[in-house]
Amino acid sequence: MHRVGSAGSNGGSVRTRKEKKLTYVLNDANDTKHCAGINCLDVLKSSVSNDQSYLFTGSRDGTLKRWAFDEDATFCSATFESHVDWVNDAALAGENTLVSCSSDTTVKTWDGLSDGVCTRTLRQHSDYVTCLAVAAKNSNLVASGGLGGEVFIWDIEAALSPVTKPNDANEDSSSSNGANGPVTSLRTVGSSNNISVQSSPSHGYTPTIAKGHKESVYALAMNDTGTMLVSGGTEKVLRVWDPRTGSKSMKLRGHTDNVRVLLLDSTGRFCLSGSSDSMIRLWDLGQQRCLHTYAVHTDSVWALACTPSFSHVYSGGRDQCLYLTDLATRESVLLCTKEHPIQQLALQDNSIWVATTDSSVEKWPAEVQSPQKVFQRGGSFLAGNLSFNRARVSLEGLNPPPAYKEPSITVPGTHPIVQHEILNNKRQILTKDAAGSVKLWDITRGVVVEDYGKISFEEKKEELFEMVSIPSWFTVDTRLGCLSVHLETPQCFSAEMYSADLKVSGRPEDDKINLARETLKGLLGHWLAKKKHKPKPQVLTSGDTLSVKDTKKNLSASKAEDSSAASDPVYPPFEFSSVSPPSIITEGSQGGPWRKKITEYTGTEDEKDFPLWCLDAVLNNRLPPRENTKLSFFLHPCEGSSVQVVTLGKLSAPRILRVHKVTNYVVEKMVLDNPLDSLALDGTSVSGGQPQPLFAGNGLLQSGLKPWQKLRPSIEILCNNQVLSPDMSLATVRAYIWKKPEDLILNYRVAIAR
Repeated sequence: MHRVGSAGSNGGSVRTRKEKKLTYVLNDANDTKHCAGINCLDVLKSSVSNDQSYLFTGSRDGTLKRWAFDEDATFCSATFESHVDWVNDAALAGENTLVSCSSDTTVKTWDGLSDGVCTRTLRQHSDYVTCLAVAAKNSNLVASGGLGGEVFIWDIEAALSPVTKPNDANEDSSSSNGANGPVTSLRTVGSSNNISVQSSPSHGYTPTIAKGHKESVYALAMNDTGTMLVSGGTEKVLRVWDPRTGSKSMKLRGHTDNVRVLLLDSTGRFCLSGSSDSMIRLWDLGQQRCLHTYAVHTDSVWALACTPSFSHVYSGGRDQCLYLTDLATRESVLLCTKEHPIQQLALQDNSIWVATTDSSVEKWPAEVQSPQKVFQRGGSFLAGNLSFNRARVSLEGLNPPPAYKEPSITVPGTHPIVQHEILNNKRQILTKDAAGSVKLWDITRGVVVEDYGKISFEEKKEELFEMVSIPSWFTVDTRLGCLSVHLETPQCFSAEMYSADLKVSGRPEDDKINLARETLKGLLGHWLAKKKHKPKPQVLTSGDTLSVKDTKKNLSASKAEDSSAASDPVYPPFEFSSVSPPSIITEGSQGGPWRKKITEYTGTEDEKDFPLWCLDAVLNNRLPPRENTKLSFFLHPCEGSSVQVVTLGKLSAPRILRVHKVTNYVVEKMVLDNPLDSLALDGTSVSGGQPQPLFAGNGLLQSGLKPWQKLRPSIEILCNNQVLSPDMSLATVRAYIWKKPEDLILNYRVAIAR
C-alpha cells in the first residue's frame, strides 16, 4: 500500500487503430448436432462411383454438417467449420464441391467428401451474403447475392486454381480497388494448410458482376446450363440476367412485398417465385409475364421445391405449413405442419427434407415420383388468386388436416441458448436454452459445471448471487445459439485474482493471476505445443551457409522458448476440454476473420493470423497498460474509539486486496509504530529506498514470530458502520457497502467481544 501522489497522470497514450478482438465459442458436449436454426440444406445424390447419398445442412451456429444414411438412421459424418457468422445458403456444384455463403460476407468452397476442408474463401461482398444459385449441368458456375445489392457470378474452377506458390503466404491482398476492380482474397483453411492469404493484387480472380440491384438480394435461381439467372429481393421485382456477361435482360413486376425464394425449370423458360406477400407466382420468361398466382399460404413464403417435371411445387414459410400444389389444376394439399417457420426444402427420392428455424431437420413423405397419391388422401383445396381469401379461410378454422402426422426421419439438434446472465464472479455464466433447461458454464474451462434441468432461471440466478466485485473483462452473446465470449484489449486484462482464490498450487498465495492472460494461454496451448515440436525452417539465399554461431543461436532460442513454456504452464482453472473443445474466431494482420477448433491446430499456422496483442500476452507476458487496477481509500479510527491513528493520508492498494490485509496493516502499525513514509499493502514497506518484507499471506512476519505478535490486538475493519468480512476485497466493499463515487473510507477499532 502506498500514498497517492498529487501529480497528474502521465498516461494518455492514444491507440491509433482498433485492435482485432479474439472470440471463443463454447461447444456443447455433443458436437455432432447443430445448436441453432437450419438456414439451408442440399442433397448429394448417389452416383455410379459412390452409392452413398449425403445431406448437407448449414446453420445459424456458423457451421455446415454432412449427414450419412444408414438404413433408417442418420449420423453426422463431417463438420465444416470456418465461417464466423450464420451460414445462410449452401449448394453443391458438381460431384463434390460444396459452396456456402454467410453473414460474415464471404463465400466459401469445400471438398464436400472430406473431413471438413475449406478449399477457398471468396471475399467480394460488402455485406451479408444471403443466397446462392448453381447450374446443374455447368458445375463451374455459381452465383451469389447479398444485402449489399451485389450479385456475383463465379467461375469456381478459375477461382479455385492456385494463384501463387503454395508457400508464398506473405503477400497482402488488402488493396481492393485496382484498375480491374476489386481483387478477391482466396484463403485455404484446411487441416494441412496454413490459415493464410493465397492471392495478391496481381494474381486475383475477379467474378462477373450483375449490376442493377439498388437494394438487398434475397433469392437467386439459375437454369441447368447456366445461361439464365433470376434474382429477387426487397425491390419486389424479378430481374433476369445473362450470367455469362452479367447483362440484364428483363425486369418482372407483380409481387407486393420482398421476393424471398426463386426456382427455375431446367430449360430456363418457367420461373416460380415466393414472396413476403404470401403469394406464389408462376412466370413465363419467354413471354415476360406472370401466368398464375397461387394463394396457398397465410404468411411469407420462404421455401420452394419442384418435382423434376416442374408440374407440382412444395412450399413452406413463416406460417409453419408445408403445402403441395398442382401448378396446372391449382389443387393444393397440406402435407404437414411444423412448430417453427420453414426455411428451406430439398427433395430426395420420394421424400422431402425440411429445414426450419429449429436446430433439427426432418424428412417427410412427399410422393415426389407420383404426387397425385397425396391428393388421393383427401383434404385438398383450390388455391385462389387473392391472398386475403386464403387468410380468411385460415382464421375461420377451415384448414384441412395435414396429410402426414409424423416425419419418417428426424435429425435432432441441441436447443439454442435463449437467455444468459454473467455471474458476479466473472468466470461463470448461467444459461437457459429454448427447451427451458438451465445450465451453469465455467468460461475459463469451457465446460458445463452444473445442469439444473428445467427450473426457474430467475430463482437460480438469485440463488447464485455473490457479493463480489470483479471488473468486466469479457462480453458474451448467443447469436450462434451457443456462448460466444469476446476478448478485446486492453479491457480484457482488467481482472485479476489471487492464486489462493483460484486454488492454483505451486505459486505464492498472494500472486496475482490475470484472468484473460491465463484464458488465452489455455486457448492457445494446443497450438503452442504443436508449434514447439515443429522444426524451424532455415531460410538461406543461394550460396549462403549456416554458421556454427547461427546454429548455436537458433538452438539457444528454441531452448529458451521451451523453458519459458515449461515455467509458464496452463493452470487447472484454465484448462479447456479436449472432448468438446471451443473454437477460436479471430483475425490477424493478414487475410480475414477465421474460425477453428483449438485442438485442430497443426502448429504450422502463421503468427500473423492471430492478433498481435494475444501473442504478446501469451508468449512474452506483456500486457497493455491497465487502468483502475488500484483503489484509493482513507483509513481512520472509528469515531469515539481510543485506538491510535496509524495513517493520516490517502492510501492506495490493489482492488482485489482482502480486508484481512488491511487488518494486518493496522495491527503492525499499532504494535510496531513504524514511520509512515510509505507502505505497501501487497506485502512490502519501503524504508531507506529498499522494499522490506512486512508479512506473508497469513499476516505474520516471514522471519518468525516476534514478541509483538504474542500481544497482537484483535482489530476489526468497518465501512459505513458495518463490520467487514476479512475475505471481502476492497472493490467489493466499495461496490456493495460504500456505494459512493468518492474515495472509500474505512474505519478500524478494537474488536468488541461478542
